[in-house]
Amino acid sequence: MISTTRQLYKNAYTGLSRNTWYLSLVMLINRSGTMAVPFMTMYCTQSLHFSITQAGFIMGLFGLGSIVGAAIGGRITDRFGFYPQQVASLILGGVMFIVTAYQHTYISICISAFILNVCNDSFRPANATAIAFYSKHENRTRSYSLNRLAINLGWAVGGALGGFLASVNYKLLFWVDGCTNIAAAFLLLKLLPYVQSGTKHLKEKHTIIRQPAYKDKIYLAFIVLTILFAACFFQLFTILPVFFKTQWKLNEQFIGILMALNGVIIVLIEMILVYSLEGIRPLTTFIRTGILCVGLGYALINIFSASGFSAILCVSIITIGEILSMPFMNSFWIKRTSETNRGQYAAMYTIAWSVAQIAAPTLGSQVVEQFGYNVLLWMLPAVCLIASAGFMVLGTRINEPVPITE
Repeated sequence: MISTTRQLYKNAYTGLSRNTWYLSLVMLINRSGTMAVPFMTMYCTQSLHFSITQAGFIMGLFGLGSIVGAAIGGRITDRFGFYPQQVASLILGGVMFIVTAYQHTYISICISAFILNVCNDSFRPANATAIAFYSKHENRTRSYSLNRLAINLGWAVGGALGGFLASVNYKLLFWVDGCTNIAAAFLLLKLLPYVQSGTKHLKEKHTIIRQPAYKDKIYLAFIVLTILFAACFFQLFTILPVFFKTQWKLNEQFIGILMALNGVIIVLIEMILVYSLEGIRPLTTFIRTGILCVGLGYALINIFSASGFSAILCVSIITIGEILSMPFMNSFWIKRTSETNRGQYAAMYTIAWSVAQIAAPTLGSQVVEQFGYNVLLWMLPAVCLIASAGFMVLGTRINEPVPITE
């Protein structure tokens, strides 16, 4: 049994290119420094003495900067290539973290927060494009899963270290975030050879150029469904911790363990699960099954009695749904791209998640305030059911040709 399990893990991690591993290492270094943004609200209210409303507006600007950054990053990636865009965004983002540490007025913090996330999140479309470039068709989903593993490990390290640094001096958060960004850029330059990509380098070749992502009707439907699902999923990190504290009377330490459980499960089983499932069913089959699992996890919170065991079980089911859906969602949109427009597709996918990340706490808190937690926790499974049904319909249409132009 032990040898079989060991072999399964070995198989799950073999076959990936060395550059895919290098790219995930760069992501791990980058995300290990992700600590300023999670503590930004506390920094604004406790250290700069802004109101909670002002702090909320600043966090909204982070979200807006993410959307703008993704759009710009996608365009630059398609034009000049993913390699220079990754390096530039990491360095500029690192510099902006350090600059933001020395802004003290409300206006200057607002401006810095927006520019910071424009620079920082312009990295994501380029990174997604790079993963597709360095991976093979048969292991592309696992390549994205490895990258997700690096992100989750980085978040765990960053969160733990960030709490310690915040207790000493909030400015340290920005310095560490900035320095890890810049270190990741130099690590990328050291480990990965320069690659020419983008239309600037391909325009002289006889290359089939696919039309812009916004003309792909199936992809637009995919984006809408992604926003619906993501807005439900993000309740796990926004509204659900408050529910566990105020309604189920769980303490902060246990709630922290619950949130960490999400990352632990991903690290332990995502790669082997994706390895076992990749290629045996259409992508939309796994996506819609995962979305249903997330909805089931929320529904069970309304059904189960309040207890630590119930909370662990529900969070685990939601996490399994995440593992089943998100890696295969990446593979879905990648299959509809070429080298000439992959950045646009990646940008729209990034924007979808950014929109959901802004909408989730806003809409979720409004529903709770007006109707209570029970209504929200029944609405979420209903929306997941709609999104799952949408992906089932989408699965019947994915054989339609992607628009191309010579």
